[in-house]
Amino acid sequence: MPQDTSSIRLIVGLGNPGSEYEATRHNCGFQMLDLLADKYGGRFSEDRKFSGETARVRIEGEEIWLLKPTTFMNRSGIAVQAMAAYYKIAPEEILIVHDELDLLPGTMKLKKGGGNAGHNGLKSITAQLGTPDFWRLRIGIGHPRTFGWAQQVFDFVLAAPSSEHREAIRKMMQEALVGIPLLVAGEWQKANRHFAKFGSLPKPKAEPEKTAEGKAQTKSDGEAR
Repeated sequence: MPQDTSSIRLIVGLGNPGSEYEATRHNCGFQMLDLLADKYGGRFSEDRKFSGETARVRIEGEEIWLLKPTTFMNRSGIAVQAMAAYYKIAPEEILIVHDELDLLPGTMKLKKGGGNAGHNGLKSITAQLGTPDFWRLRIGIGHPRTFGWAQQVFDFVLAAPSSEHREAIRKMMQEALVGIPLLVAGEWQKANRHFAKFGSLPKPKAEPEKTAEGKAQTKSDGEAR
């Protein structure tokens, strides 16, 4: 894990706007930011200047901006770049919270930089910032192939997880509430040790495969992916 002397000033949760997406796997980032806002007394409001919902909270004595882009997933970078430019926030001071297909439910990993692994939100942010060197908190949702499914990935991420997997994801978010203040305080070694505890799990039992009706059905699915 690379070390850093900076601290986090902007936390971005990735997801899609609209009630039909609220409980989907792809909205892990939005769900995580709602927990942060609840814990630290923040209240989200729509800010058209930043193409998203924003809240300001104080964590470990530091003023932190929270951002939920309302651009749909594949244009998330527009919101992130706008806010970062306005407040002069460097990429290494940004933490992106997102769903991760390559990690199982009940796991998460912290990393800085690297590729996008096909995640359209990360692709957009990298393109808009001109660098991949921002922090990512990757919350595991699993992959349909891991569970032996033939389901398409876009159907999978736009569906809600089973109750078992939802609980596993929720537990990771609760642990993230412990680790994120360490990032804000610049306690990188402590933060790395905390998140490293949740990097892997035994392969889980498969959950029942969702039918086509289990996916959020809207005409914006292309943008939502």
